[in-house]
Amino acid sequence: MINTPFSRMFTRFFAALVATVALLTASIAHAQLRVEIAGVGANQIPIAIAAFGNESIAPQQVSAIIKGDLTRSGYFKVIDTSTVLTENSPVDLADWKTRGANAVVVGSVTKLPDGRFDVKYRLFDTVKGGQLSSLALASQPQFLRVAAHKVADDIYEKLTGIPGIFATRIAYVTRNGREYHLEVADSDGQGTQVALRSNEPIISPSWSPDGTKVAYVSFENKKPIVYVQNLVTRQRTVAANYKGSNSAPSWSPDGSKLAVALSRDGMTQVYVVNTDGTGLRRLSNSSGIDTEPQFSADGQSIYFTSDRSGGPQIYKMSANGGEARRVTFTGSYNISPRISADGKTLAYISRRDGKFQLYMLDLTNGQEQRLSDTVKDESPSFSPNGKYLLYATQSGGRGSLAVVSTDGRVRQTLTMQAGDIQEPTWGPFMK
Repeated sequence: MINTPFSRMFTRFFAALVATVALLTASIAHAQLRVEIAGVGANQIPIAIAAFGNESIAPQQVSAIIKGDLTRSGYFKVIDTSTVLTENSPVDLADWKTRGANAVVVGSVTKLPDGRFDVKYRLFDTVKGGQLSSLALASQPQFLRVAAHKVADDIYEKLTGIPGIFATRIAYVTRNGREYHLEVADSDGQGTQVALRSNEPIISPSWSPDGTKVAYVSFENKKPIVYVQNLVTRQRTVAANYKGSNSAPSWSPDGSKLAVALSRDGMTQVYVVNTDGTGLRRLSNSSGIDTEPQFSADGQSIYFTSDRSGGPQIYKMSANGGEARRVTFTGSYNISPRISADGKTLAYISRRDGKFQLYMLDLTNGQEQRLSDTVKDESPSFSPNGKYLLYATQSGGRGSLAVVSTDGRVRQTLTMQAGDIQEPTWGPFMK
């Protein structure tokens, strides 16, 4: 991981790459992420997940993936059981309730004649004494994990009222020696795929709203250039290649434009450009450095970092440009704004007492909360349901990834056996 002095803040905006579920032609990386979990939610839901009928025929154990997802969330207490129960088995809800389970999951896996696997499941509520949900998902063998994640998403939503994010993907950059990889993985760190290899730095990957493209900055031509890459067709388009720095791409909610930071006219300022590189328009006009633009979820505003007040702080302006309003006031160094989907919460990195740490600001009441206890954090990214934050930090002297729930109770660390992990970004819900 690179140190983060003020100059580093603006250097890292020279890149953004993309990754998606549709990387069917990408090669599988050798190193999987290892996930360590700490902490639990305020009110854990006790749930029994039976072994699925006939799941030994499948390349992945579906019930184990579901258990792992729900455990990792921190909001479920999985009750150990080796019982095999299919969606057609009689389920004694009163008995499961006496065993301490508020919910029971049963299901099966069947291999179809065309080679796909049919995953069926049912969710029962032992408290109210009835069925809450059921699903039937047919998937190719290589997408069986996705089917299991979708089941876990359904369970999470039915029991919490919040959409699950287990079937989403994350993207990040790994560095091993002089080689950089842009990699994509399931939200649990499994199923890693390489989207891009380069001997030059890759930074700031940014997912398109539909999860099929990535905007990124690549130094492969010995200067920072913003690209948009279709991850299905592998086609790349240059979105910004002007003199000076081209950096920090951020997608508009409708996927038609990018906010970028360019130094083409002198000091780095915020611009907007169509994803094909046309229609460049300048938005900010300050005597300082304006960078790290991020669209709000409704597309009406842009948050960005500027040193116009003497040190880096976060500002907000209309997506059409114009006067900017300062947002952060606590601390002398606040960078890397990320706004939640509901527009109510701002995440950012703040330097205080020599530590770079993850903070969250409630924009409705001005209450600030520190979410990390590490000292070299960067690149925060909200989960699409707004309940978790992914960010880069250091673990054992190497770059690693971390996930923390927005209430600060649940923490995960994602590490790999060799190399540094940097520049994470959490992908959108996939349709």
